[in-house]
Amino acid sequence: MEKRARILVVEDEAAIREGLTDVLVFHGFDVDAVADGREGLAKALTGRYDLILLDVMLPGRDGFSICNEVRKADRDQPIIMLTAKTSDADIVNGLALGADDYVAKPFSIAQLVLRIKAVLRRARPALDAETHFRLDGDVEIDTRNLCGRRGAERLAFTRREIEILKYLHANAARAVSREELLTRVWGYDRGVGIETRTVDIHVAKLRRKIEADPKSPRNLVTVRGAGYRLITGGADGAAGTRGGAPARDGERQPGATAAGTDDGY
Repeated sequence: MEKRARILVVEDEAAIREGLTDVLVFHGFDVDAVADGREGLAKALTGRYDLILLDVMLPGRDGFSICNEVRKADRDQPIIMLTAKTSDADIVNGLALGADDYVAKPFSIAQLVLRIKAVLRRARPALDAETHFRLDGDVEIDTRNLCGRRGAERLAFTRREIEILKYLHANAARAVSREELLTRVWGYDRGVGIETRTVDIHVAKLRRKIEADPKSPRNLVTVRGAGYRLITGGADGAAGTRGGAPARDGERQPGATAAGTDDGY
């Protein structure tokens, strides 16, 4: 019999907490649920859970600080943030701390379950033949150990960031669309039509790590009308012309935000 995935729900609103517990049990998960942030952190740090469903506003300790502490102990622990806040700053904060995804309240139960299953699918360890590769600007990536360096500076990556880099590296000859990344990296079903800026935010985070100038990227470039492309082997930005013209250095694409994301490419 296949082992049931175990989920920790940390949510202070009783109605939501109890409703989530019932729904997740119905979908075949084992569930622990707590209302207090301090108790939630203590349970999360045991490492006994396949996924943590974490509210942001909690008594005792907020979800951001819990996520930060859990990520210090285990960079591979799958975490989905639940929040009533939908501003870019709050979303970026949660993802920057290492959350795998976020769901804004009020949320669709069907979409939440879909996202949980997607994160769990992607949590399986993956072994690639190539575990090290180089990028322009003396950037080295070590996918096995979730780290790298840019010159003398050491870089630390989350598991999700490494998964994005590995997928883009494996498909370096072409641009990869946001929808393809959601399917191949996040594990969402094709054609579901999930509204999320998670890809754009993760790309912006990666550029801040692997680019000398994130506003004029040379390694992780935007290809107009096509998606994102990783320029490998120290190639210059001109190599990104296959599959579509890359954005000019510093050029904001239609729909791009000041935070450095490239909505609409």
